[in-house]
Amino acid sequence: MWSFLRPDAVAVLNDRLVRRSLARYFALLQNRGPAKFLIAKKVSAEFNRNDSTEKLWREHARLTQEFGRIQREIDDGRRDFQAMATPEKSYLDLKIEIVDRILSSCHLCVRKCSVNRLEGKSGYCRCGLDIAVSSIFEHMGEEPELVPSGTVFTLGCTMRCKHCQNWTISQWIENGEVYEPMDLAREVERLRLDGCRNVNLVGGEPTPWLQQWLKTFKHVDTSIPVVWNSNSYYSAESAALLAGFADVYLLDFKYGPGRCAEKISDAPNYWEACVYNHLEAKKNGELIVRVLVLPDHLECCAKPILDWIAKNLGVETRVNVMFQYRPEWQAFEVPELGRKLTCDEMKRAIQLAREANLLNFIT
Repeated sequence: MWSFLRPDAVAVLNDRLVRRSLARYFALLQNRGPAKFLIAKKVSAEFNRNDSTEKLWREHARLTQEFGRIQREIDDGRRDFQAMATPEKSYLDLKIEIVDRILSSCHLCVRKCSVNRLEGKSGYCRCGLDIAVSSIFEHMGEEPELVPSGTVFTLGCTMRCKHCQNWTISQWIENGEVYEPMDLAREVERLRLDGCRNVNLVGGEPTPWLQQWLKTFKHVDTSIPVVWNSNSYYSAESAALLAGFADVYLLDFKYGPGRCAEKISDAPNYWEACVYNHLEAKKNGELIVRVLVLPDHLECCAKPILDWIAKNLGVETRVNVMFQYRPEWQAFEVPELGRKLTCDEMKRAIQLAREANLLNFIT
């Protein structure tokens, strides 16, 4: 039925540029190879609870390199994944040990609140230890290559976008439902069995729940691509932990290098975080970039973002130039955000993408 609702989700399977930019993802859709988290569970790690955090990070850096080599061998058919033994402690287990320590002085996002979430304290995102889920469903409104997308919306966010369309989720207006990792793992497997192409971790923002997500996938045995659907405002430590876990990075690039991010989303140093995390995503997985075009923010935001993508990520990068903006929540506090885009602004955004020589963008 979904193919009638979204014929572009069928047509995209034959799109040469999309297949090239998301080659491994398309292979996973055809059950040719395991998702990254399954490989991570097969890579042996050497650590114990008494090791210093610095020692754990050194082991993690070593295993990130080892993981990349093993994944290439599996993808090339030089290693049989099914024949690999399951170690006592894995690369995924090491990630969980590290993120547990991070939560004692939380710095999963750029803000680095440093609160001890293990003691029940919460910082800017208001997230505790038990993952709070708003909804789990087959999403038909995502990029065509992702549809149907098994989307898990979690509460809380690391930013305060005044125009947030999911503000009841990001700002904890909803109560949400608490899930244990094993129960959430069963939901993930159900999404795959129901025909979803991927599991889409979103919110709000998935970053505050990275510990719970890593623990959840310890219990997932079905190969399903993990889509990390994020505002890109996460720390370098989180970026390192996502390597070998996220198959597809679905990352927002919201603002240019000026003060717009602070003004609209209370997000200082957003450009620097975005630049770093997009480069890390390209290095460690496959990437789809979302650029939400805002009224009166074509030259200050859309233009430098699109130019940067073309220059640093490549002109074949999959980019969604989004015209879905509508005033929501507190948008009217920012004068220019109190309206939808004009036709001229949409045309200008397309012109900017073409001037940047981007070849693989959609609107």
